[in-house]
This record gives sequence, structure tokens and C-alpha cells, in this order.
Amino acid sequence: MARPVKRPPEQWKKEILEAAKELFLSKGYEETSVADIMEQVGGAKGMFYRFFQSKEEVMHALGDQMFLENNPFEAVRGRKDLTGLQKIQQVLTLFGSDKEREHLYEQAAGILKDPHILAAAVAANRQVLTPLWLELIEEGQGDGSIHTEYARELSELLPLVNFWLLPSVFPATADEIQHKCRFVAKVLSAMGLPILEEEMYERVEKILG
Repeated sequence: MARPVKRPPEQWKKEILEAAKELFLSKGYEETSVADIMEQVGGAKGMFYRFFQSKEEVMHALGDQMFLENNPFEAVRGRKDLTGLQKIQQVLTLFGSDKEREHLYEQAAGILKDPHILAAAVAANRQVLTPLWLELIEEGQGDGSIHTEYARELSELLPLVNFWLLPSVFPATADEIQHKCRFVAKVLSAMGLPILEEEMYERVEKILG
């Protein structure tokens, strides 16, 4: 039985997130229970529910935490050696190079079948990522590396692409997803953002395993 330990509330929350991250990455999200998390932390299940309503909420909190700890947009902001287009390309490369975040993202794909969770994830991406994409697209317009009349529309579209490619959200065969990939690359290129063809294929390969 877990032994209660006196810790400040923020310490409990931090340790719960750390334990959940370790277990999700090692055992998998579906195979990890709240009891598993709290056993590793050394606390009762009731302590978990003081901070989180569900395991799904922990997954969202982890995603936010990992993004803030390794924000690719911050990594390119202020760099004078890159154009706006090159910064976008670098952001995509940095997203793909964060293996822990990629693995956690794969673990989270299944829970997006729940429409409430999907809606919350879409809203979070729109609120956080859309302004960041818009900043880079407008920078590219300013320096001449991006030629588009659809900066705002593209900034709203980019955060939605991953959701559309996930078979857990929009059921599709491997061939259908590859076709979607080609479609997205051509649409973005036609709209003045020729950045995603190679990156999109790499993303699809990861999705399809």
C-alpha cells in the first residue's frame, strides 16, 4: 500500500507528471493505469484526482509541458540567418527530431477517438500554434521568401493537418493516407507555402509505422 508522504501540492503535481511520462513512454498509454502512476509516485489514488480529472488530462498536460520545454518556434525566433520560409522548415525539422514528444504524440493518437478530447486538442492547437505559424508566415511575406495571399488561412490550417492524417480520427487505409499526404503538399504549395512534401511523407511513414 502506498505510504502517504508530505509534499507541497506543486511537488505532487510535478512528480505525477514525471511518473506518467516515464510510464507512457515505457509501457504505453493504454497499459498504464492511474494506480500504476501513483504507485511510482508513492501516493494514494485520491492524490491523483486532486490535480487531474483523468489520465487523458495528464496526457494533455504532458504535451503542453514538453512543448514549452522544447519549443521549436522559440528556437528560431530572432535568428537573422534564416528567412521566414527557412524558419518554418527548421520548426518542422525540430518537431520531428524530438523523439520523446513524437512517441508521446503517437501514444495520444488513440484517445482522440473521443470527440470531446479531439475538440479540446483542436482548440488548444488553434490557440497556441496558429499565432506562431502566422508570425513566421508573415515574416516570410516580409522578407520575400513566402508569396501568399492566405497567411491567416494557412496558419489556421497547419495545426489541423496532423489530425486529418490520423487514421484514429479519420479512418483511412495506408494508400488513402499517402494520397492525403500528396493532396496536402500540393494544396500548401499552390497557396504559396511549398514546405511540406518531404516532411509530410516522413510524418505519414511514422503514422503508418
